[in-house]
Amino acid sequence: MSDLALKDLYQGFRDPETIKALLKQIADKAPGLKEPLKIMEVCGGHTHSIMKYGIHQALPDNIEFIHGPGCPVCVMPKERIDQAIALAQQPDVILTTLGDMIRVPGSKSSLAQARAQGADVRPLYDPMDAVKLAQENPDKTVIYFAIGFETTTPMTAVLVQMADQLGLTNLLLHVNHVLVPPAVHAVMADGQAKVNAFIGPSHVSVITGAKVYQPIVDAYQTPVVVSGFEPVDVLEAVLMLVEQKLADKAELEIQYTRAVTIDGNTGAQAMVDKYLAVRPEFRWRGLGNIPNSALGLSPDYPHLNAEIKFKDILPSEELDDHKACMCGDILKGLAKPTDCKVFGRGCTPQTPMGSCMVSSEGACHAHFKYGEVIL
Repeated sequence: MSDLALKDLYQGFRDPETIKALLKQIADKAPGLKEPLKIMEVCGGHTHSIMKYGIHQALPDNIEFIHGPGCPVCVMPKERIDQAIALAQQPDVILTTLGDMIRVPGSKSSLAQARAQGADVRPLYDPMDAVKLAQENPDKTVIYFAIGFETTTPMTAVLVQMADQLGLTNLLLHVNHVLVPPAVHAVMADGQAKVNAFIGPSHVSVITGAKVYQPIVDAYQTPVVVSGFEPVDVLEAVLMLVEQKLADKAELEIQYTRAVTIDGNTGAQAMVDKYLAVRPEFRWRGLGNIPNSALGLSPDYPHLNAEIKFKDILPSEELDDHKACMCGDILKGLAKPTDCKVFGRGCTPQTPMGSCMVSSEGACHAHFKYGEVIL
């Protein structure tokens, strides 16, 4: 038996003939839709795929993608980034976080700028590397600034478990994990976004299970299809949504059956429940305060909580984006990146004004990289 190559896992889901067949089925059925199909792809990973492969350009005119709030870096409010910077500027602190977070602008600067001015800021590929850093630097305080949707919460939970079991006294966490379902509820409850179907994120659903979207289907009578990220995945999900609309149905379906189940990874869920806790409220960039929409460190581990140990130096003033930046409206599905006056001009991936231009999953970044920029 030959060795399995990475491309073996995805090349079939980029097959041109399969893509053409799916597009034909969608084109054949789309004229039967009673109203335009406005699909919010909740996750920035889907936005990236849609823009990279030009999927939006291949669909009938009455089917449109609307970008959602599913980029964890993009939705992090400035005051949280300011807190990370304040922590990094403390004496004998090593601030660690995932790579995209480094360049996101806070109110006055970014972690990258703080690092250039002497702060010890280190991007991590694996949160577990924070344990090694703490063990190798016993005279320093290592702080892990945790971000991400449900996908990355098990890694943070395991880090808490390891720090506690090893008795590390110089490893702390500042936890900022955000949750998908409350954000989707916020978009729909607002009533401004004209969305009548959702593509749900598959990597989140591997952990949570698709069941977390059933309340959304029930509350708004809006279909949700949990989809993978390859072009064939996305197009099959679109076809499933079209077929639901034609049948006057609003149901939860799983397209990404090769990894997602209804119940998800119950072992990972148990770890998250033990070490993390739902915050009563969390402020999202562009969406404002959303109840029960984020996770913090469990109150059972106050000795590991950087928000407690450094509470006296953490800024808390709520700060909005630059007036010229439309990141908030883009995250709510009310505007597209090209509607923003500073897109591609004052705001580029090299000089981002808003968080949506920083992360590779940000809608503005995806449009700038793969779309047509008209100056």
